[in-house]
Amino acid sequence: MPRVFKQNEVVSKLRGFVLVEHRMPGYNEMLELFNYRSKNSVFHALRILEEQGFVKKDESGKIAPTPKLSGAIRLLGAVQAGIPVEAEQQQGEPIVLEQFLAPRPEKTFMLQVRGDSMIDAGIHEGDYVLVETGVTPRPQDIVVANVDGEWTLKFYSKDRKDIVLLPANRNYKPIRAKQSLHIAGVVRAGIRRYAMR
Repeated sequence: MPRVFKQNEVVSKLRGFVLVEHRMPGYNEMLELFNYRSKNSVFHALRILEEQGFVKKDESGKIAPTPKLSGAIRLLGAVQAGIPVEAEQQQGEPIVLEQFLAPRPEKTFMLQVRGDSMIDAGIHEGDYVLVETGVTPRPQDIVVANVDGEWTLKFYSKDRKDIVLLPANRNYKPIRAKQSLHIAGVVRAGIRRYAMR
């Protein structure tokens, strides 16, 4: 075992593996993942991670990730955004936000939004968008595109002539490429973070 157990590094590598592979790595995989030389080092690391609540043993005795490792958050139910109604808290299943928002994390990247051309679609300056690559956009998808050397976030549309990128703000005009157009990906989710105190 290394003299200093680098918990943050080990947790980060393990979390990344679980999010991509949707399973815990085997002991041999953990040797390589953590850059350890012996299985004793892996056992020691797992014991510490179990004590810290990142992993646990399931009914069969196998090591399984906990919500603390996977980043899962419980879905308690729904809330009325209009007239208040009586609601009771439910236990709900844990949801891993990364899997919910980006089922293909290896094909997904995040961007922070600048400008207000998509404000009527509920996308504001400072918001974040998760963009999936390697998919063919469909009309009304929101895409990240490079148009004539400039990057933009717009609705994807087609007319009889060519592809048109449409803003969600009356103050902006539709965009048609004059020389080049490259669609980098399709927006799968938007994230807005409110002030934390």
